[in-house]
Amino acid sequence: MQYFQYPEEAIEYLKSKDAKLAYAINYIGPIMRPLSPGLFPALMNSIVGQQISSKAHATVWKRIVDTMGDITPEKIANADDAYLQSFGLSFRKVGYMKQAAESVLNGAIDLEALNDKTDDEVCTALSTLPGIGVWTAEMLMIFTMNRMNILSYGDFAVRKGMRMLFRHRDMKKPLFEKYRRKFSPYASVASLYFWAISSGAIPELTDPAVKKKK
Repeated sequence: MQYFQYPEEAIEYLKSKDAKLAYAINYIGPIMRPLSPGLFPALMNSIVGQQISSKAHATVWKRIVDTMGDITPEKIANADDAYLQSFGLSFRKVGYMKQAAESVLNGAIDLEALNDKTDDEVCTALSTLPGIGVWTAEMLMIFTMNRMNILSYGDFAVRKGMRMLFRHRDMKKPLFEKYRRKFSPYASVASLYFWAISSGAIPELTDPAVKKKK
């Protein structure tokens, strides 16, 4: 199992930037989150997981890997649509997967070359693929490419964790960007802690979000 790797200096840097985050880091301790090595299989995995439960996602993906072995662009592009649907995939997801595979094979997107691109360039390139939005691209950048400086505004749990720690009733984009700049160049590491906080890692922290009227 591979894990998201970050240097010790990232922890010290984040603690020096904000006292509340320093408290959270000390309280929670080191966080280890698994990586999904291989950008193409991770891309396929992300498409499989769209709009289904985590349990269903894990079941379908395991079924695909157990049957097909290594997930390559060639295998996906050459597979019959009905064959891929037999794993429990929707017609739309099969389309997304095959279009992504074709884009890799015809050179429309060079996944290997993305390693030398900036975060913004990677996000833009991945987001051109059907079914891949900015949030998915950002998650791939963290959990496959091990990029250090990603804080996703599109991630509900990240925003929730930030509200809980910093005691904001709302996390509008300008305020979010202020924090993102503050925690750069180690915003991905900060994200690990915001996810943990949103899941209740610090029991006394509640969500001060404005409650919507029914």
